[in-house]
Amino acid sequence: MAKKSVIAREKKRRETVAKYAEKRAALKAAGDYEGLQRLPRNASPVRLHNRCALTGRPRGYLRKFGVCRNVFRELAMEGKIPGIRKSSW
Repeated sequence: MAKKSVIAREKKRRETVAKYAEKRAALKAAGDYEGLQRLPRNASPVRLHNRCALTGRPRGYLRKFGVCRNVFRELAMEGKIPGIRKSSW
């Protein structure tokens, strides 16, 4: 599991991006790049990093499910993800 501080930092970034989304779009449309530079750095969506919703793990993230591969496997084995089952041939 990732450190709580790292998970909290990422959550704060997501909130900041959401807060400034409209303002960023307006400044970009107007071509006001100096105004964009005055916004907080964490207001840019480029600074976001996908993390597992349950553990905060940054690697092996599956976008479709929002969790990392380890958690996905556990949930699939428990039958908690509809339509997913272990393959056999």
